[in-house]
Amino acid sequence: VQLQASGGGLVQAGDSLRLSCAASGRTFGANNMGLGWFRQAPGKDREFVAAISWSGFTKYQADSVKGRFTISRDAAKNTVYLQMNSLKPEDTAVYYCAVASRKMSKADYDYDYWGQGTLVTVSA
Repeated sequence: VQLQASGGGLVQAGDSLRLSCAASGRTFGANNMGLGWFRQAPGKDREFVAAISWSGFTKYQADSVKGRFTISRDAAKNTVYLQMNSLKPEDTAVYYCAVASRKMSKADYDYDYWGQGTLVTVSA
């Protein structure tokens, strides 16, 4: 499985970005699969951002991004998105997409496949 994340960049506080993650290499479709976004800021541990079930019916979000970030997926394109609005300097991190083949989860150890990461930098 290959995951290709894109959409990162340098923006100012209050701006928006949309991250995309295209999956290839196998057939997805099990409703219990989870598609997630995590991030890792310099000097910090990787943290959960958001996750969505393959069906799209279930979503999880970290408290720090509720009301600002929205996760979605396009099953036909095998792609998951992270719409990020009202960005803050503390959102600066490398953002990773990941796939959990057994269940949705907020824990990174439940994710089997990881993309290469895309850098988001938010200036004050």
